[in-house]
Amino acid sequence: MNRTKSPGRFLLRTGVLLLLLVARNSVGAGQANPPSRPNVLFIAIDDLNDWVGCLGGHPQARTPNLDRLAARGTLFRNAHVQAPLCNPSRSSLLTGLRPSTTGIYGLVPGIRDVAVTKDCVTLPQYFARHDYFTATFGKVFHDGSIPPALRTNEFNVWGSAPGMPMPKQKIVQTPAKLAAMDWGVFPADDHEQADWKIADAAIAQMKALPRGKPFFVAVGFRLPHVPCFASQKWFDLFPPEAEIILPSVKERDRDDVPEFAWYLNWKLPEPRLSWLKQAKEWRSLVRAYLASTAFMDSQIGRVLDALDDIGATRNTVVVLWSDNGWHLGEKGMTGKTTLWERSTHVPLIFAGPGVAKAAKCAQPAELLDIYPTLAELCGLPPKDGIEGHSLAPQLKNAKASRRWPAITTHNIGNHAVRSERWRYIRYANGSEELYDLHADPNEWTNLASNPKYARVIREHAQWLPGNNAQPVPGSAHRILVQDNGQWLWEGKPIVPAEKED
Repeated sequence: MNRTKSPGRFLLRTGVLLLLLVARNSVGAGQANPPSRPNVLFIAIDDLNDWVGCLGGHPQARTPNLDRLAARGTLFRNAHVQAPLCNPSRSSLLTGLRPSTTGIYGLVPGIRDVAVTKDCVTLPQYFARHDYFTATFGKVFHDGSIPPALRTNEFNVWGSAPGMPMPKQKIVQTPAKLAAMDWGVFPADDHEQADWKIADAAIAQMKALPRGKPFFVAVGFRLPHVPCFASQKWFDLFPPEAEIILPSVKERDRDDVPEFAWYLNWKLPEPRLSWLKQAKEWRSLVRAYLASTAFMDSQIGRVLDALDDIGATRNTVVVLWSDNGWHLGEKGMTGKTTLWERSTHVPLIFAGPGVAKAAKCAQPAELLDIYPTLAELCGLPPKDGIEGHSLAPQLKNAKASRRWPAITTHNIGNHAVRSERWRYIRYANGSEELYDLHADPNEWTNLASNPKYARVIREHAQWLPGNNAQPVPGSAHRILVQDNGQWLWEGKPIVPAEKED
């Protein structure tokens, strides 16, 4: 028998080998031998409310990349933060503990300066302990909350986290002279934006991952946090200011709200709606928020494309979230630090292995749930001592029931309990609010004093945290405390006559 290999067979085998080599090289260094456990791409956004296309929070929102991520995964339409402020919100998510448990309510201190969280195992640390390569870029922990000497204890790689570019002079002269309290067209070149640089750094890391290990890469974008800056082309996506749709606002909306509700945002650098109207800056702020969100969304798209480029999309759980919402005139204010829907309701999207596609879940979810959910999706053992609940059942079936509401806390003793239909708020002085979000999505009518709803209030009040930890030593910035019967905001007595409407 003639055993000489035919030229055709040789070419076929050679072609197959070449294809295998191309395939091997195309997945990127970190995915040449795909790990058995899923990777994690952890995307954080700063101050993004529900003005996202897939959430329908604003009819002119342009967020095609968030929308495409939601289309290939599960969107939680009723997700809420544990605190309407950066540091306590992020600290809660990353430690798995509520603000009412830790006493972290203000912008300082960070978790490693607080006794109850000093030695806790954070979410990225938990993954590193289970042989994941971990890296962070941009704002994931609150800026400055982790001392430089401790950063590589939190992530294997602590990458760049550039601040936002600033013009030489403010564009909008707001009552607060803070340079960050600004919005408008700036800079001219998108490459100067912090979020572009953050995406660049994350993409470079994704192209140079260690071999044979699953990865946990965290990417924290800064916009649409103030200053709401974007180049002209992002503003051009939206109509002129005169055609910008403003959020629905009711005159004298706070007439049926407890006086104490003002204490949670007593003096702020963010301008009140009354100033925006007087200065004719309301529409310009709304347009700038939409434009800066659109630019930030484009950078999410770049990172998602990079995940495709390294061949890791099929084996990566992507979770996207925002640390708090943002008012743009609702309840007479801009900014956060309230217990109303605009301040607590945020995007939360999961996509990847173990997650249903094109699904929308109306059950309440908390950012606190991200920690146990990621652990379960990636086959890690449950983490003891954390307070969230895995969303894995809802990721398999968006209609699966869930017994827990979402709880948001701002300063000691002030909580909102959000179920599928209702929002119940109890303040530290015992005053209350209740809203039927199905009938009253703008929260214009406080039902708490109506005896008809006493049962609803009781059902929601049972979920109020039993522990209300005192603010930790060193607490500062947006802190409300009581001292000898006097309420203090940022250390100064609150005088009702000085209220800023």
